[in-house]
Amino acid sequence: MDFRILGLDSPLLSALQQMTDIEEEGSNHGKSTNAPTRTYVRDAKAMAATPADVKEFPNSYVFVVDMPGLKSGDIKVQVEDDNVLLVSGERRREEEKEGAKYVRMERRVGKFMRKFVLPENANTDAISAMCQDGVLTVTVEKLPPPEPKKPKTIEVKVT
Repeated sequence: MDFRILGLDSPLLSALQQMTDIEEEGSNHGKSTNAPTRTYVRDAKAMAATPADVKEFPNSYVFVVDMPGLKSGDIKVQVEDDNVLLVSGERRREEEKEGAKYVRMERRVGKFMRKFVLPENANTDAISAMCQDGVLTVTVEKLPPPEPKKPKTIEVKVT
């Protein structure tokens, strides 16, 4: 169903539209040359399910991502292509104990990922990450502003 027909056009509904289109294409049992790869779909779902807050301070950028129940070994923070911050990892399902069964399962399990294009003044050599009480905080320091260029005086030779 195309939500734009109903006058509903928002980023969230557009994402839902794309996901339903992908499922319909996959159910045709035919190979579509324009169909996204499974990796792309998996990454898109992982990114959509990983909300983050981004704050700018005078000397840094701070990225805050909720990571309840994860250990530091389950989280990976990387810089790609010199200006893309990548936060990824995987939340695994708890092992079922004998005699226990799930009545309801709402907490998300599986891979998660977020990519952020860093501004030009981000110092990718000065990045720190800390996970405390289920909240990952990644701090990217800013580069100092460039010094204004001073006028260069050229000596005039008189002959």
